[in-house]
Amino acid sequence: MIHKNKIHNSEQPSSFGGVGGGLVIIDYGAGNIKSIQFAFKRLGVDAVLSNNIDEIKAADKVIFPGVGEASSAMKMLQESGLDKVIPTLAQPVLGICLGMQLMCNSSEEGNTKGLGIFDVDVKKFSNAVKVPQMGWNVIYNLESELFAGIKEKEFMYLVHSFYAEECAESIATTDYEIEYASALKKGNFYGVQFHPEKSSKSGEQILKNFLNI
Repeated sequence: MIHKNKIHNSEQPSSFGGVGGGLVIIDYGAGNIKSIQFAFKRLGVDAVLSNNIDEIKAADKVIFPGVGEASSAMKMLQESGLDKVIPTLAQPVLGICLGMQLMCNSSEEGNTKGLGIFDVDVKKFSNAVKVPQMGWNVIYNLESELFAGIKEKEFMYLVHSFYAEECAESIATTDYEIEYASALKKGNFYGVQFHPEKSSKSGEQILKNFLNI
């Protein structure tokens, strides 16, 4: 679905400005992304849902969401040409859940080759723990401006069966069977495994921080 009309809300954070391309959520068919749009609406920001390449390139900030299966999601990106576009984006980009995983080198889910933005692979939790991990867990070893105002071992909401391994690009860690990277950063690209839009006030703060980057 392509939405070409941008709505700039006067209540947007001043650093975000409400000018230029605004905030675009990439809508490529991977899961229900309305909850992310509603989360920004609560912050006074009208995010545009779009799979239009020109609109995404022109955005001030980009959200790359995803709920579903990795190989199917990557196929949808390839069909729309977004697999070539996303790694070239120069503005701040935030991948959420499957979106973050697709930004990695590869995923064991469907033996999927990722976008290669983050130099790390995505693995499946073993049968020693309940899969998927579903519910609240803590994040720690926090780095980056994305976590301004967030305390160590803050609870975030997660739903996932696969995880990004700890790596040099990790900016947050979570422990579920093993320690894994629950957030990643490389240049203008950020990724979070948890769902900030479902993580109460702390998740809301992370979305605010992203708008202010």
